Amino acid sequence: MSLRHAVLGLLAESPASGYDLMKLFNASLASVWPATQSQVYGELGKLTTAGLVEVAAHGPRGRKEYAITEDGLTELRHWLTDIEPSGPQRHDGLLRVFFLGIVTPLEAQTYLLHQAERAARARAELEHLDETAEWDEEMISVYGRIALEYGLRISAMQEEWARWAADEVTSAKARKASELARGQHKGQGPHAEGGAGEGE
Repeated sequence: MSLRHAVLGLLAESPASGYDLMKLFNASLASVWPATQSQVYGELGKLTTAGLVEVAAHGPRGRKEYAITEDGLTELRHWLTDIEPSGPQRHDGLLRVFFLGIVTPLEAQTYLLHQAERAARARAELEHLDETAEWDEEMISVYGRIALEYGLRISAMQEEWARWAADEVTSAKARKASELARGQHKGQGPHAEGGAGEGE
């Protein structure tokens, strides 16, 4: 997803000033595609130059209201229907799981339980948003609620997986793999020798 298409999507619902767009970003898209004020205003300038949005009205103190053009709608529809989503290609937290055998089982379990707690907090925040948001019949609200459900389900799955994984790293098979990995580096680092047995 690009900031360009996020701005086009918001303007597809209704014209808005840069200030209005920032409020919409913070209220709806921030958890999916955060953007700063300078980024949004910069993108509006680029979109205007490209003919994908236009200044529809001028207000007091230099306020400009932007509207999407037909070319902008064509670009947005093309992105929605013809461009394959890239999706997350890198996951720093999950990458670390591959190498948890380097630390003690207790440290590995602590790491995973911390991930479970993070997921639980994220879900609680989304639940609070779900309960307090003023959901109406406008596009961003209706489809935003659908996107929010994704976050609720993903965070619940992440917590469940992390707690399951925290049990798995203390299994006999995981302990053996960890011992073999740490045994190759015996005498190196703070977890070597006596420290390596902690939590086993």
